[in-house]
Amino acid sequence: MKPLPISSRLISTSVELPSGKSEVPVEPAIEVRDLIVERGKRRVLHGLSCSIPRGSVTGLLGPSGSGKTTLMRAIVGVQVVKAGTVTVLGVPAGSALLRTKIGYVTQAPSVYADLTVRENARYFASLYKGFTAADADAAVTDVGLGDAAGQLVGDLSGGQRARASLACALVGRPEVLVLDEPTVGQDPVLRDDLWRRFRAMAAAGTTVLVSSHVMDEAGRCDRLLLIRDGELIADDTPEAVRAGTGTPDLEAAFLHLIRAKQGIS
Repeated sequence: MKPLPISSRLISTSVELPSGKSEVPVEPAIEVRDLIVERGKRRVLHGLSCSIPRGSVTGLLGPSGSGKTTLMRAIVGVQVVKAGTVTVLGVPAGSALLRTKIGYVTQAPSVYADLTVRENARYFASLYKGFTAADADAAVTDVGLGDAAGQLVGDLSGGQRARASLACALVGRPEVLVLDEPTVGQDPVLRDDLWRRFRAMAAAGTTVLVSSHVMDEAGRCDRLLLIRDGELIADDTPEAVRAGTGTPDLEAAFLHLIRAKQGIS
């Protein structure tokens, strides 16, 4: 099923050339076409298609079990797909060419519990050509763990471990950053700091894809992908989603779209 129409969907961005020359389309950072994923006999994604522009913060929103993590896994190339294509930075997802260009932070922290925060970040820095211990230390500071850099990850709180994972993903300065519910367990101040960091990265050219089921984070995004039961029900800017549904906030808009999909007035 195609997403419900709200406004024209963004397929590519463009660059304005000097001297009145025509604009040249810019290839999307991520392009998903007719993606089908099955687990056992259950279909998780139902022919989903979307396009994510470069240098943007895109929110992937939906309830638990809607297919958000599965889509993210397909984008980073670790998900077996039944049909469809996923292209990242112009090459197929999972290509060896993308290994140093994508940062992926899973819901479960992907760091070593028996190493300190600093040691984890420096280890990941050693995997990237041209990056140093100073880059690792800067990433740790950027996620608000400078004071905890010498602590074992196993001794940290859940929210701190999640930020340690994020620091390790940031060390290599990825062109695409995929974050699976990175703000879960964070206090409001740290959550705001993380979102400021995401916005700054996008402004510098990084493409950020953030999943969440918290609607108040949706308004911080340039674009929203709303998923329900493995189907895309909206792909638009936050403003267009609200305007197209005639609702005062994004939570009400999401409920409106779900009811419309189910034929409920």
